Amino acid sequence: MAQEESSFLEQFAPHFQRINEKLGKVFDTRVPLIEEVGSYSLLGEGKRLRPLFFVLSCKLCDYHNSDMYLLATIFECIHAASLLHDDVIDNASVRRGKKAANKVWGIPAAVLVGDFLFSKSSRIAAEKTHAEFLRVLAETATMMSEGQILEYVNIHNWNMTRKQYMEIITSKTAALMSAACSCGAIVAGASQAYIQSLRDFGLNMGIAFQIVDDVFDYSSTVERTGKSIGRDLREGKITLPLIYTIASLPKDEQERLEALFKNGRASERDYARITGLVRDNGALGRCRRDAHDYANLAEQCLSLFPESSEKESLLRLNQFVVDRDH
Repeated sequence: MAQEESSFLEQFAPHFQRINEKLGKVFDTRVPLIEEVGSYSLLGEGKRLRPLFFVLSCKLCDYHNSDMYLLATIFECIHAASLLHDDVIDNASVRRGKKAANKVWGIPAAVLVGDFLFSKSSRIAAEKTHAEFLRVLAETATMMSEGQILEYVNIHNWNMTRKQYMEIITSKTAALMSAACSCGAIVAGASQAYIQSLRDFGLNMGIAFQIVDDVFDYSSTVERTGKSIGRDLREGKITLPLIYTIASLPKDEQERLEALFKNGRASERDYARITGLVRDNGALGRCRRDAHDYANLAEQCLSLFPESSEKESLLRLNQFVVDRDH
């Protein structure tokens, strides 16, 4: 992590330490390969934002039981599992600044360990929570799967709309952040109004988070993001910066570029040209403004809660999500 990011997140170090301690015990298994691949994927680099959102949401709703750190691992396990599966689908080479698990152990191991992490998160939830918590997790897993499939069927869809893009990122990314926040209120036995407020906070913040992530694919470096730059474009994923850029081009140029990239005839110069168009036509700034709009909506969702250190922490994290530079 860059110095400015690690400096900001340092204030949450006690939470991260307890979350990591619990994550280290996730691999209670008789199969060594699961521990090897899982530890590599789960215990390496990662911001741990999703479990942190859960812990802060618990405390915001006056729940301080120590089991919240074990429950928090559910959201990191689901996240790690989804990344393992995503990297297989995308044939990714790099994840979190190191070789992707599917390139180290192969596709079958990556898929199966992802399945193990999903199963493990369900087991923890079943042992420690009640029906409403489990229902939210099940709905979230369904949404994430739907989002992944929607993304897959729209590969190289140069006619994809902003609405379709928003549906994909809401399901793939924002749904899990929303679940992490709302489940904190559910565990605390909070009112439906509080649960809904935190659900909406996480959803809007999650949308902002993914929009900014998609900006980085055109503006950052592999050293800063921990993944290959320009990967979305090379994989045929049409994200918001490209959607805005395509809309600004003449129709004949849109069709020419679509044919070029769909048919696999694009050269390195073509990729560089598209990246340059995205960077130079104002699309990235427009995406940043969209992200800030969603972050502002997220902030408004917490207005129901009285002032507290946990509320302030969630608001600072919400701002961090859109202001980060990688």
